[in-house]
Amino acid sequence: MTPKIPSTMRLAGACALALAATLLGQPAAQAQSHKGEAVKPDALGSDIPQSFTPATETWDYVRRTADIPMRDGVKLHVVMVIPKGLTHAPILLDRTPYNAERLTGRGASAHFEAVMSPLYARLAKAGYIIAMEDVRGKYGSGGGYIMNRPVIGPLNPTKVDHTTDAYDTIDWLVKNVPESNGRVGTIGTSYDGFTTLMSLIRPHPALKAAVPINPMVDVWKGDDWFHNGTFREEMMDYVYGQTADKSSGKEWWSSGQDDYDIFMRYGTPTAYGRAMGMEQLPFWKRLIEHPSYDAFWQGQAVDKLLAREPLKVPTLYVHSLWDQEDIYGAPAAYAATKPKDVNGDMVYLVMGPWRHGGVNAPGSELGAIKFDADQSAWTWEHVMIPFLDAHLKDGAPKADIAPVTAFETGTNTWRTYDRWPIAAAKPTPLYLEPGAKLGFQAPASGLAFDEYISDPAKPVTYRARPIRPTYAKDSTWGRWLVDDQRFADSRSDVLTYTTEPLTQPVKLAGVPVAHLFASTSGTDSDWVVKLIDVYPDEAPAQPELGGYELPIAMDVLRGRYRDDPAKPSPIPAGQVVSYSLALPNVDHVFLPGHRIMVQIQSSWFPLYDRNPQTYVPSIFDAKPADYQKATQRVFHAPGQASYVELPLVR
Repeated sequence: MTPKIPSTMRLAGACALALAATLLGQPAAQAQSHKGEAVKPDALGSDIPQSFTPATETWDYVRRTADIPMRDGVKLHVVMVIPKGLTHAPILLDRTPYNAERLTGRGASAHFEAVMSPLYARLAKAGYIIAMEDVRGKYGSGGGYIMNRPVIGPLNPTKVDHTTDAYDTIDWLVKNVPESNGRVGTIGTSYDGFTTLMSLIRPHPALKAAVPINPMVDVWKGDDWFHNGTFREEMMDYVYGQTADKSSGKEWWSSGQDDYDIFMRYGTPTAYGRAMGMEQLPFWKRLIEHPSYDAFWQGQAVDKLLAREPLKVPTLYVHSLWDQEDIYGAPAAYAATKPKDVNGDMVYLVMGPWRHGGVNAPGSELGAIKFDADQSAWTWEHVMIPFLDAHLKDGAPKADIAPVTAFETGTNTWRTYDRWPIAAAKPTPLYLEPGAKLGFQAPASGLAFDEYISDPAKPVTYRARPIRPTYAKDSTWGRWLVDDQRFADSRSDVLTYTTEPLTQPVKLAGVPVAHLFASTSGTDSDWVVKLIDVYPDEAPAQPELGGYELPIAMDVLRGRYRDDPAKPSPIPAGQVVSYSLALPNVDHVFLPGHRIMVQIQSSWFPLYDRNPQTYVPSIFDAKPADYQKATQRVFHAPGQASYVELPLVR
């Protein structure tokens, strides 16, 4: 039944519609004058034409856009930047959730070097056509956006994924870009590195090379969302910004200067998420529904997917030794595909002294650490562009690059290897000893353990406070992995072990693995292990580095996953349990006069959520009463000697 509307309301509504019609320029018949006569069009017309085409004759590039139909009818938006005069040129495709229009139009200029990022300006200058495409559901592209959309299968019952979208896009590009030579390379950083890897699954025949830079690969084991089961709270703002709005227009806001205070105020990431309205976000709900390494995460692990695929496209993996976001991905994907490279000419790896995405920016320093020269520019000139040219340009010679090119930190020297890890690196135990010492001989006597009280009410921070929100304008998020660790080693809830000053260089090349024998009075616990290079007390060339504690490799393990990451279980209280934690890859030399340090703690906040230290089915659902102090013991006794297995090169 239609309700009766009073005449006064009908009159008011008519007036409002008339006013709106006038303001919005509706046809004259839809708006009436006060005499009841139709309003006539403006006799002067308009100074704004119906359409306008910029005069671009003086530009040194051509900019085109297209909406490319996918196999399911959805159209994806692509922007192409083509330096004028290019013919028979290869195309580099970057599939991104970060706005193709903005990434190819950073300002009004007649020069392509001014409107693109330094990375893509460099590639355009080297003779490449740049194609940036909004992934499905973001910015100018149609369809639905799914964070890290899984491949077609159990987790994706549709007929499209990033592999099919990449295939259909490449097919369109080689048929519709007359300046191209029919060869395409995929490239991208972080999420775009993930889409680059996805293009390698059932690839288009025109795809001839791929360069995934710091790609998201396994987001439970060691990339964005978790590290070995501990949840990365500092990525909540990314989830919010990426999924609350198609054009990422909803900005995460912070109610304080220090993330430590903010996260402590809410207690759990789920409580903070509710306060931010994140229960409206489907991906957020999926994320907190899967705290363990179940089929949901295993089915999305890109290294596992690549391991099952034939090796068809030459690939150069780019890894940052201090990647604060995706430090797991590139080496894992390399390890999954290198065994298929029977001739040694398909899978390459470069590792440099960068933060996440740092190879795309000036690379002469990171935080307080200096590297003598711009190592990013060196990498592009000597490794990355030669690799691309060899596979994508007509008649280009074979690239003279090594299978592995790695920057040796400490000496600041580039090294080349046949593969990674290198054969010369031998697993060598560095033992924790009584008296806060480290040594290469297993302890034979002395105190059996060291202990500390881990208090969730006073968690150890991952950097010195105040901890600014990740994407705040004054945030130094990009360099926290090289922060001086002296802020932590003076705490009573951090164990610190150190060698004597070294008398000769100690070179590591590979994956350090921490082997702990430890007990807790609780029923769950986190274990954080840091491998650190301690500088001499005085550093005349750079005084601020005197006594600096430079992290070389750090990571965290949630104790409930010690036996099976898919099946958590309580830790038996008071019992000595063995744990194994693989740290990130290193290629580092501890110089004479330096010391090797290991730090151990049980929280790393607010980078990771606090462990309540009382076993609950899901820490996302932990209650305030679940958070309890625990006595943590780390053992260094015969038969229970904790150590860090170093990939030592003698």
